[in-house]
Amino acid sequence: MGRLLLILFKRFLKRSVDTQEKSTRHQVEPEQYISMIRQGDEEARGQFIAEYYPYIAKVASRFCKRYVDPERDDEFSVALLAFNEAIDRYDSSAGASFLGFSATVIQRRLIDHVRKEERHMRTVPYSSFDTEKDEGTFNMLELNEAMTAHDKSRVVEERRHEIIELGKELHAYGIAFSELPEQSPKHADSRELLIGIARLLASDDGLMTLLKEKKRLPVKELTEAGGVSRKTIERNRKYLITIALVLSGTYPYMNDYLKISEQQAERKEASK
Repeated sequence: MGRLLLILFKRFLKRSVDTQEKSTRHQVEPEQYISMIRQGDEEARGQFIAEYYPYIAKVASRFCKRYVDPERDDEFSVALLAFNEAIDRYDSSAGASFLGFSATVIQRRLIDHVRKEERHMRTVPYSSFDTEKDEGTFNMLELNEAMTAHDKSRVVEERRHEIIELGKELHAYGIAFSELPEQSPKHADSRELLIGIARLLASDDGLMTLLKEKKRLPVKELTEAGGVSRKTIERNRKYLITIALVLSGTYPYMNDYLKISEQQAERKEASK
């Protein structure tokens, strides 16, 4: 069901259904994240940890000599807390990279965990306490494949949940997900114009409050702000509401589709 809704949303944005999603985010270097966090940016801490989930799971898996599932295994929770601890303790003047330092902290905390939980001694071999130099005995190919499969599964589940939540929100406005493709303007120029108007709506707290409380599109205000006719706004009511809700809500995957769609339009315009 989630896959079908995703296809409908892509068609709504006039995008082809790709077999593999491409991220548009640029990953910041670990030391840059540390600098941002030291300057009081706690939001950067959350982003940093989220981006390095696969790395944390990889270090924990290497220690345990098996794949550590972030969703179920206590070892991942221990490693996650250790990574956060490493953020606070890291000293760049010591000469070590942050990732190398964090791996050491994670290993030490996992050792402490194993010592406290005697039941783990039956499943985690003593060779787990070896240094990084001995990691050649571990099949990194299998681990990487397992991590890739897990990441894809997590993304699919989060995307499915996001689409379902958007569908519920649209229902309150009398909009069904299945009709979205038919609501999308046929011409690229029209879509770009309407997305711009939807951005104006999403960025105006007063207009969004009116939309969400009254479930009514502020036609007069958008007509004046967008420089278009009232008929254009009313004809594209469902399209404008959907785009505005995506832009103003907690829908990161849907926002990515919008960004990619706009980037494609910009490249097409630049090539003319």
